[in-house]
Amino acid sequence: MSNLENDPREAVCGGAGPGEPELLTGREVVLGGPRGMKVTRTLPTSGRRMVGAWCFADAYGPEPAAMTVPPHPHTGLQTVSWLVEGEVLHRDTLGSEQVIKPGQLNLMTAGRGIAHSEQSDYGRLHGAQLWVALPDDARHTAPAFEHHPDLPVLTEPGCSVTVLLGELGGLTSPATAHTPIVGAEIVVSAQARLPLRPGWEYAVLVLSGAAEVAGVPLEPGPLLYLGAGRSEFHFSGDARLLLLGGEPFEERIVMWWNFVGRSHEEIVEFRRTWADGAFGPVPGYDGNPLRAPELPSLSLKPRGRVR
Repeated sequence: MSNLENDPREAVCGGAGPGEPELLTGREVVLGGPRGMKVTRTLPTSGRRMVGAWCFADAYGPEPAAMTVPPHPHTGLQTVSWLVEGEVLHRDTLGSEQVIKPGQLNLMTAGRGIAHSEQSDYGRLHGAQLWVALPDDARHTAPAFEHHPDLPVLTEPGCSVTVLLGELGGLTSPATAHTPIVGAEIVVSAQARLPLRPGWEYAVLVLSGAAEVAGVPLEPGPLLYLGAGRSEFHFSGDARLLLLGGEPFEERIVMWWNFVGRSHEEIVEFRRTWADGAFGPVPGYDGNPLRAPELPSLSLKPRGRVR
């Protein structure tokens, strides 16, 4: 999915550490103009920019909507698409054409550059769109697309866990990961706990229902940042959660619009390449691609994890 804002903010990626849980309030973003689909964006925020390599998190629905995201570019990241309700059609410049349904994973690795579109018929939509920043040794890789209809499921007392990306509780997702990371959906029915890696940082987002996570009441909307230094976390309720985590991402990056780079000059070049049509067409999409917004007047600066 694209960041469709006409005046996107520079995302200053950084901030992490152990401590008490921190509740991060997201902001409402309307994709595609005033009549577009509403999403709640909890990464990046002014207070916390990344969780491991996770650098972008939009949650949407459940609501009746039609998703229409025209062809748009990405560089230096992976897009992770996860649905609870509805169906969305993905197309990209590699010629991929894949419908994603609830419980399935679409993973697109942009690498040095790819463009894609996303569309759905009008109906109930509920899901999340997430981005993972690629490390320097992988960000120039060839673009790729993966569809995983079957993912490993961990069943524990009080919960069922689907591992989308990375590893949790001894189960590893088949999806390609370029950093030590985890993304998992947790369906909670009672009191439960899961193991964590103390050297990693974690956050939890409620997709539906209500839960208590690490002693904090949590409902859909905000992201609960758990920090690092935990060997496990406790939760309860009747809810569907997303757990995001990973080894803290130490590289300095520039994140603007749909690009992740390492310098202002790289972002300028990515934008120029897109404007020149060098990313190529998205086969099967009937319509015009998105135009890139104007760059800010000030130079975009690479930032680290420290606020």
